[in-house]
Amino acid sequence: MSVSYRNGTLPKGPLKVDRPLSMNLSTKSSSGSFKSKNSGHAPASATRRKSTGSVVNSAVNAKDDNSVSGRVRVAVRLRPRNAEEMESDADFADCVELQPELKRLKLRRNNWDSDTYEFDEVLTEFSSQKRVYEVVAKPVVESVLDGYNGTVMAYGQTGTGKTYTLGRLGEEDTADRGIMVRAMEDILAEITPEKDSISVSYFQLYMESIQDLLNPMNDNISIVEDPKTGDVSLPGATTVDIRDQKSFLELLRVGEAHRFAANTKLNTESSRSHAMLMVHVERSVKGRDSAISSENGSASHTAKAFKPPVVRKSKLVVVDLAGSERIDKSGSEAHTLEEAKSINLSLSALGKCINALAENSAHVPVRDSKLTRLLRDSFGGTARTSLVITIGPSPRHRGETASTIMFGQRAMKVENMLKIKEEFDYKSLSRRLEMQLEKQIAEHERQQKGFKDDIERITREAQIRITEAEKGYAEALERERSRYQNDYMDAISKLEEQWAANKQKQENEKAKSSMLSASLEVAELKKLFENETISRKVAEEEIDNLKNQLAQWKRSEAAGNSEILKLRKMLEDEKCQKAKLEEEIAVLRNQLMQLSFEADETRRNLDRGETVKLPGTLDSPIPPFMHQHLGDSGNGEKASMAKLFEQVGLQKILSLLESEDADVQIHAVKVVANLAAEEANQERIVKAGGLKSLLTLLRSSNDETIHRVAAGAIANLAMNETNQELIMSQGGISLLSITAAKAEDPQTLRMVAGAIANLCGNEKLQPKLRGEGGVKALLGMVRCRHPDVLAQVARGIANFAKCESRAYTQGSKTGKSLLIEDGTLPWIVQNANNEASPIRRHIELALCHLAQHEINAKDMIKVGALWELVRISRDCSRDDIRTLAYRTLTSSPSFQAELKRLRIDYG
Repeated sequence: MSVSYRNGTLPKGPLKVDRPLSMNLSTKSSSGSFKSKNSGHAPASATRRKSTGSVVNSAVNAKDDNSVSGRVRVAVRLRPRNAEEMESDADFADCVELQPELKRLKLRRNNWDSDTYEFDEVLTEFSSQKRVYEVVAKPVVESVLDGYNGTVMAYGQTGTGKTYTLGRLGEEDTADRGIMVRAMEDILAEITPEKDSISVSYFQLYMESIQDLLNPMNDNISIVEDPKTGDVSLPGATTVDIRDQKSFLELLRVGEAHRFAANTKLNTESSRSHAMLMVHVERSVKGRDSAISSENGSASHTAKAFKPPVVRKSKLVVVDLAGSERIDKSGSEAHTLEEAKSINLSLSALGKCINALAENSAHVPVRDSKLTRLLRDSFGGTARTSLVITIGPSPRHRGETASTIMFGQRAMKVENMLKIKEEFDYKSLSRRLEMQLEKQIAEHERQQKGFKDDIERITREAQIRITEAEKGYAEALERERSRYQNDYMDAISKLEEQWAANKQKQENEKAKSSMLSASLEVAELKKLFENETISRKVAEEEIDNLKNQLAQWKRSEAAGNSEILKLRKMLEDEKCQKAKLEEEIAVLRNQLMQLSFEADETRRNLDRGETVKLPGTLDSPIPPFMHQHLGDSGNGEKASMAKLFEQVGLQKILSLLESEDADVQIHAVKVVANLAAEEANQERIVKAGGLKSLLTLLRSSNDETIHRVAAGAIANLAMNETNQELIMSQGGISLLSITAAKAEDPQTLRMVAGAIANLCGNEKLQPKLRGEGGVKALLGMVRCRHPDVLAQVARGIANFAKCESRAYTQGSKTGKSLLIEDGTLPWIVQNANNEASPIRRHIELALCHLAQHEINAKDMIKVGALWELVRISRDCSRDDIRTLAYRTLTSSPSFQAELKRLRIDYG
């Protein structure tokens, strides 16, 4: 089953076509035929509908002269005697006598006189549910499937079987199925799921307020009227698409579970509201294209080519009215009395409208009640309406039975004008046009492809022609080249001959000049000898220079050897100094271990001597908020810390935090943590770089003990506001969050939670703390379930909520609480009544601070925090928290409205 929220009103775009019901529909079946009044009532009816306050718009009536009159059909059903009536009325006859074969009913005045009434159908106490459906509702359902609006309504005294007739699901016995179930079975059997659609709305009119039975949170739905047609719609109601009977039955179960009912003297489950089931049916109509086009007159060629299909939209309304009752008989009081008054007023307004319609009055008071506004189309409108009135046999209720019968008699005089509502289905036309467009695009692409193929073919032919032309040109060029080459070779031969002749001539001349060249060679050899002599002298000078450089290098080597001896001596001195430093470190380590042992021993003595339980294990740092309880017993540890400052010095202790020895690191961080517990030492530790060293340990160390003690030291430093800003600026909250995610030891988690809780108390740091995962880290540590850890988590949340409350008051914050956005609210509500008093106290305080601001109220109501606030305001042991909770509940409009809705008297 798919749920879709819709506007509920008819779209403005489609063209509506109203067609009168064909007169041959009256011969469709005996049960489906319409009974109409004579034509003499038509003018008066038309006059009535054109007047002020009329149900049907006058402009529409002016166009619908061919609409068919359809009188409201009324059937009466008698309920059998119940157990109480069999016992109390055993000596009295029934106040009614049925004559179903004559369709008459006799109402006894006394033992010898009675009044006779005629109805369209008279159903005895033995009539089956199937028989009731066939004579009352089936003709209406068939009209709805044909495109007309239809209404089936039950009216009668409370306890006479209206809900049984209409809304029985038949889960135990299918023969008991009511009109709603059977009508949907017939509709689903007739429609085509691929072309048609069914949607359902289910709501109730309770105390003049329209409430959605499928979505109880939607409890004030407005009625919208179309100013042109006068149609009534409920845009805010939930609309559910129906595909099968199973989903519809589930919808009815959900709706019935949300109806208001009460136990009265007349009925143990008396309906206190008017329930309405609204079924919208859309069916496509075959063979209607040409008819609509002909009605519109001349149309363009394009419009004729693409005629939109026609869709018939009809609506079936099944109304289960609340029973009319007399206060003295029903015994209603308090709230049920107010409900009874509202029910009787709306039924009285409906009766006035039917009286006015039956008497052809010029004014119909449809606006006196939301019930009459919703039913304006059912009585005097365009819908086919069937009314079943239910009565009881008891003579004690003869007055109520007579009133019900007279209501039915007057309803039989009301005449409706039935019309078919059809619209062009432009969506189907759009789909058709899209398909046509796709075909045109495909054809265009095909033509484009053919065009490209032609271009490629022409290109290939042109390429072939170009290749042939190039081949011809190449052959011509080759011929020319061969010709020129032959000419070239001839020219070369001639030149070679000339060169040989010239060469012979040169040889002759060379022989003559050989003597001259010999003398020139001798002169040249002499010149080369002189140059060689000069080069030898230069080489000898270079050898002397190299000898001098070698002697200088030997002197430098001797000086380097002496420098090496000096460096070796310095290295030996450094080794001696290192040995002395190692001895000093060993002494400091022994002193540090002794001081750590003394501090641990002092803590053990305090644990045995004091009744206050110190947080943490024996090796965890003592938080500053516990030192004020140590008294004289803590003087020994303070003396040890002072002695440590005197003998060792803070800088040396902090340097031991970087030691490679894990034991040294553990003892050093313990000493720093105990020093940080004293407020006087905190500033010195931070200035000396202690905070940075502690954060480095959290980042680099994998030792659980170091994590625990370092987190405790950071928690002590976080008691100071200046230190809180330093911790945040150096990424402390991220490191604490990572440590919390990795840790499994409860004491480590307690120390981390305590540090984050202290940071939560700083209003300026809250956005950054939340942005770096501080709140989520707190919430993640509840996995430990250790009470000490949970107490620190609760304290952090309370600090955070208190700072947020202060920010709201000062006007620096307007949005929803960051705690709620990070998902802490369910855990807060779950632990608001924790057995451990520290956890419970912090959680109660956090709830009160969150509830002080209206923007958080809706989320708190959703998770059940309202009930915890009520409990705190009544049962909390602390007066200040109890007073704060009470003041919050009484000052919040949202909480007051929810308490009022739940009928809890709290003021």
